[in-house]
Amino acid sequence: MLARLYDALRAAAPGDLTVLFAPADVVLAEDSVLQPHLFVAHRSDLGGRDLRVPPLLAVEVLSSSTRTIDLHLKRARRTHRIGTAGPGYRTPMTQQPSQQPQPAQQQRPPGTEGQLQPQADHGEHSYRGQGRLEGKVALITGADSGIGKAVAIAFAREGADVLVSYLDEHEDAKDTQHWVEDAGRRCVLVPGDVQDPEHCRGLVDRAVHELGRLDVLVNNAAYQMTHETVEDVSDEEWQHTLGTNLGAFFYLTKAALPHLEPGSAIIATSSVNSDTPTPTLFPYDVTKAGLANMAAALAQLLGPRGIRVNSVAPGPIWTPLIPSTMPAEKVESFGADTPLGRPGQPAEVAPVFVLLASDEGSYVSGARVAVTGGRPVL
Repeated sequence: MLARLYDALRAAAPGDLTVLFAPADVVLAEDSVLQPHLFVAHRSDLGGRDLRVPPLLAVEVLSSSTRTIDLHLKRARRTHRIGTAGPGYRTPMTQQPSQQPQPAQQQRPPGTEGQLQPQADHGEHSYRGQGRLEGKVALITGADSGIGKAVAIAFAREGADVLVSYLDEHEDAKDTQHWVEDAGRRCVLVPGDVQDPEHCRGLVDRAVHELGRLDVLVNNAAYQMTHETVEDVSDEEWQHTLGTNLGAFFYLTKAALPHLEPGSAIIATSSVNSDTPTPTLFPYDVTKAGLANMAAALAQLLGPRGIRVNSVAPGPIWTPLIPSTMPAEKVESFGADTPLGRPGQPAEVAPVFVLLASDEGSYVSGARVAVTGGRPVL
């Protein structure tokens, strides 16, 4: 039987992945499913041959006795993990039902994951994909860390290839690339400033030429800085904030439209501040309200083309942006005033982006989805 399986695997799609050999008396639980890059067999049954397993195939192992294993080949979703969450699966909420305040800390903008204490949860060890974005290509800005990183990981585990746009945080971006490729998907890293219209057009060109198409655009990169007075905001910072947060959305959308087919999706990261502005972040507030408004307008303009446009309004989410743009004492109490009593994790926002990008959200357009820990966005 194993010889027939070997021949079938070679004919289907020869790969070059690790083979794990189990002892002859191994007992495997019924209906257990292995990760797609692993294959378990009895070495003695292979007759000394080297079995190479295709990267897009998984093997379902059903045990009927201690010495007999019946192996069934099945098509696998291109995800890091396959199947539903088991009893050991824990979300950020179950991990931290009474999360202690993060320590006071500060970083230089734009901040890095390596200096963040505690480390943010992007779903690296929790997100399970279900093939919702199989075969799609996504361009995500600000995907080196925070919400963008969590979205990139989730998209990859749902089956999408990803172009990661980021400013200059190369180590963080490489870590995102690691998790995307670990899910069996392609990842293109492109540093640069999204304030530049030419750079935005270049991002779209790279996605199309290197990944073959473009199905989902996520405008997520953002800048903010805390100031106590209007006079403290320089003209340069005002322009920088509008250019990064709002201008890039226009440039990217305009560049992407010739490549977006019916069924494509555009998603902007807005904020709870779009509805309830924080006065010390007023340039940021203005841009986030503008993003929500622009997404709502685009949904009406692009609906006849079959392109859906939505925005997500996160509340206080723990990312490097926070200690790099807020005073240390505000960082320490960040998120404590929400009804849930804590900041959110990027992994808790990413599933909303998955819904809006997938065919499951096929009638959702023009929405602003709040992920705020209980703060209402009306």
